[in-house]
Amino acid sequence: MDQISIPTIDFSVFQGDHNHLQECGRNELINNGIVDPWFELDSEDLDSLYTVFDLKYQENPSDKQVKLLEDHQQNISDHWTQSDDSSNMDLPLQPIQIQMTPKASNGIQPQVPRLDNFHGEKTTSISLASLEFLNNCGRLFQKSSEENLSNILNNEARVSNIPKLSTEEILRVAGERYIQYSTQRVDGLSMFIHPYASSLSGLSIEQTKDMELVHLLLAAAEEVDQQQFHLASQSIAHCLWKASVTGNPIQRLCFYFCGALQERIDREIGRSLCFERKLRFLSTLALGTTHESLTCHTEIPFSQVMQFAGNQAIVENVKGATKIHLVDFNIRSGIQCTGLMQALSEQRDCPIELLKITAIGHQEKEKIEETGKRLQSFANFLNLPFSFDMVFMSDMKDLKAESVNVKADETVAVYCYTVLRTMICRQDYLDNTIRVIRGLRPSVVVVCEIEANHNSPSFLNRFVEALFYYSVLFDCFEDCMDRDNLVRKRIEVFHIGEGIRNMVAAEGAERFTRNVKLDVWRAYFARFRMVEMELSESSRYQANLILKQFSHGSSCIVQNDGKALLVGWKGTPIESVSIWKFL
Repeated sequence: MDQISIPTIDFSVFQGDHNHLQECGRNELINNGIVDPWFELDSEDLDSLYTVFDLKYQENPSDKQVKLLEDHQQNISDHWTQSDDSSNMDLPLQPIQIQMTPKASNGIQPQVPRLDNFHGEKTTSISLASLEFLNNCGRLFQKSSEENLSNILNNEARVSNIPKLSTEEILRVAGERYIQYSTQRVDGLSMFIHPYASSLSGLSIEQTKDMELVHLLLAAAEEVDQQQFHLASQSIAHCLWKASVTGNPIQRLCFYFCGALQERIDREIGRSLCFERKLRFLSTLALGTTHESLTCHTEIPFSQVMQFAGNQAIVENVKGATKIHLVDFNIRSGIQCTGLMQALSEQRDCPIELLKITAIGHQEKEKIEETGKRLQSFANFLNLPFSFDMVFMSDMKDLKAESVNVKADETVAVYCYTVLRTMICRQDYLDNTIRVIRGLRPSVVVVCEIEANHNSPSFLNRFVEALFYYSVLFDCFEDCMDRDNLVRKRIEVFHIGEGIRNMVAAEGAERFTRNVKLDVWRAYFARFRMVEMELSESSRYQANLILKQFSHGSSCIVQNDGKALLVGWKGTPIESVSIWKFL
């Protein structure tokens, strides 16, 4: 069976004279004017960013941007030492009473997300006793570190040989301990006297402090859910006193989640930032073809793993065709197309007469055109017959199958990389997109999506799911990039922080950062008579081959989920890739 060779790609082809372009990795919402907040900001729009973060614009973005956040964080100690002034906040001040029932240990399982009900959501008021499902949350792969956790929980680890825990493992242990001691809490300060040092003797000092920090964050989340905003603000202040925008993964994680919780409080009491202002900020977010973004692309394995597995599936399902038409619903810089182009150019048994790529888009027409020029240049280098087309409309609801120029002798493949999730909050758009794809009569539809449930109407369930998901990202960044790496800082500040804020702080139509797991997509696709096909061993081989090129590729796991593949980090799933056809 034909396999894609791993090309040595000269990224300067995609940078070249187009450094101002920033479209790679773009995950656009199909809601007009909104872009899913992933990765960095266009330099000309930094004013709106610093307005949101209370930062001053810097002509040349650098570490000073994050240094301003550090300075802002230093002021928290002043807030900590001040007496609480509740004169301007008419909020309940009594402590939370945690309700524990005999069945609490069984926990409340996360609600099954649905694609057909996004509006009119009501947050379910539940106790953090429901966080018992922390024990199992995020473990779809083999429990590779279960032995470490067992040693810690049973106090069997020796101080001289302390096991190194991943960020996700620290969350699990901290969640279990929070449940254990939650009934002993009398007020918002009592978590400082919880006996972590005695109960978790197998941890290092830093790990113990991380446990306490997560404990503070969980307490704040529960207080927010119970609408005890005064206590929640206190817990957030305590947490921020220990968290850090430049610290270890737990400290960074807690820093951004605390900010999101505080914004949720501000929204509830009418002290929120203007939503239109936030949309203007979010509309500028995109990962570009700058040196920083390409460095991230080469150091973080997930996107390349998914792309090569998907490209292998396309090669296999268009085998024998001489005219291939790829319809890409999220073209960005087009880097994801290069592996496919090289594989097709190397075919000898059935030479390609034409590869046509059609990009679907409703924003940034000029950038899509520039992507087409770069792909044409790359095709010329490969001596591959090539043409590029674009279907551009002002609103994705106007997309029709007839808009795509498909010839009778062309074999069609459709590529959807983390784009369908951006339509979850507008299901009419999503339904129309699937109908359009069906009308193209593709031989294969490749779907790559985030493998997480960030669509639960329950605030606490969604909070915990998001906490686990982003903990894995921070853990990955810690291993793959230096703490003072500018790319890492920019992504964490400009993308991850805003994604967390929207997921935690917003509700209803304003909460447009949503993901659902593969099983939910399977149920949804079945409504359109889509049938899942099995990814071949060659696709899995390609994914694992890519991992070997990364210094920390051994921490990234590729595993089957039925006919699809899941890509995860240290046992926790991050993305899925699946292939489909229509009956």
